[in-house]
Amino acid sequence: MPEPVTPVTFPPAFLWGAATSAYQIEGAVREDGRTPSIWDTFSHTPGKTAGGETGDIAVDHYHRYRDDVALMADLGLSAYRFSISWSRVQPTGRGPAVQVGLDFYRKLVDELLAKGIKPAVTLYHWDLPQELEDAGGWPERDTAFRFAEYAQIVGEALGDRVENWITLNEPWCSAFLGYASGVHAPGRTDPAASLKAAHHLNLAHGLGTSALRAAMPARNSVAISLNSSVVRPLSPGDPADLAAVRKIDDLANGVFHDPILRGAYPETLLAATSSLTDWSYVLDGDLRAVNQPLDALGLNYYTPTLVSAADTTAQGPRSDGHGASAHSPWPAADDVAFHQTPGERTEMGWTIDPTGLHDLIMRYTREAPGLPLYITENGAAYDDKPDPDGRVHDPERVAYLHGHLSAVRRAITDGADVRGYYLWSLLDNFEWAYGYEKRFGAVYVDYATQTRTPKSSAHWYGEAARTGTLPDVATH
Repeated sequence: MPEPVTPVTFPPAFLWGAATSAYQIEGAVREDGRTPSIWDTFSHTPGKTAGGETGDIAVDHYHRYRDDVALMADLGLSAYRFSISWSRVQPTGRGPAVQVGLDFYRKLVDELLAKGIKPAVTLYHWDLPQELEDAGGWPERDTAFRFAEYAQIVGEALGDRVENWITLNEPWCSAFLGYASGVHAPGRTDPAASLKAAHHLNLAHGLGTSALRAAMPARNSVAISLNSSVVRPLSPGDPADLAAVRKIDDLANGVFHDPILRGAYPETLLAATSSLTDWSYVLDGDLRAVNQPLDALGLNYYTPTLVSAADTTAQGPRSDGHGASAHSPWPAADDVAFHQTPGERTEMGWTIDPTGLHDLIMRYTREAPGLPLYITENGAAYDDKPDPDGRVHDPERVAYLHGHLSAVRRAITDGADVRGYYLWSLLDNFEWAYGYEKRFGAVYVDYATQTRTPKSSAHWYGEAARTGTLPDVATH
């Protein structure tokens, strides 16, 4: 007889959450004083999003949040990570708050708490008020100070009820997809400006952390969510490929985690980018401001990155997974080639590799000992469709979640302090430049009717959340 399989069981206090972002789900873009963000402008610019689709309605969460919270409760989730729309709260990015905008988030938090769901607030998920972009955006130093004022406003409004806070979501995307490759809002293609944006995002995190702590009870936790890359060499024994790994690791990871965790930029990053910038915008005191002690670190993971030194005589197609663009999101890295990692892929073309998540967790366990970790995003897009009975079966996503949550549990066994996992995403939604064609949700949304239907992965994940044990994939 085969030996019984040991169930994969998580610590009792482990948070089982789902994540969303404001522009992707809220809609109501012109209601109650909200003004355009850079994503409103970008999505309304012809040719920037699939089918010209926008977040104007998205999944109408602004009007349906009570139903969505009830759905989370029915599934058994213990936590929900959502972001604040900056231009809903502070329409010009300056000055006093619009109270009706804050009231929406107050009501959402109250609804979550009433259902026993722990809210986690992300202050910035890529939707800069357009007026701040018109003034120069993230490449301008002033934007970091505007962010700190905004953080204080939201911290004062919600800090008595929300304990878990995240300053920025994936600043790499904001800086390099927004200002270098241009595939994300605001759609600029200036590599030097993208490096300035990265620094000012770091400064915003540091100033925002200080502002939150001044505005909130000391018990609250402040973190940042990084989409740190797991960068691997095509040929592990090739010094040129290892040098390519170093360069991309600096641009993907070191540019953020070194100043945030250690108070300095990597010397190798400064040297590699010296043809683009002299980094003179890093002023005295900036790195001390950035290097605020964190209460936790959020990690977002989807797929590893495979690189080599570029073969200038026969370079294959770039496969860095960040959208079609003639412009690279990797400043001063034209000597690096990106390769598709082998294995099964999601609808995004991203290879499914849970070992990357384990490697990522263990890296930060080594590099930031004692710092609690949360997986603040992990998930997969598939071409989900209802069957004739209206049910949505997504066994591929169930298998994906089982594999990645098993990797999290293995990391905990290996000594990592991982406190929770937030599935990306709760709902099918507006997937940025991909419009509505990529479905990441555990809950299927019929965009014509806004009907929500939990997929089989939602029921599987809900069972995991209620029991603290990963169910058999074959039963869902």
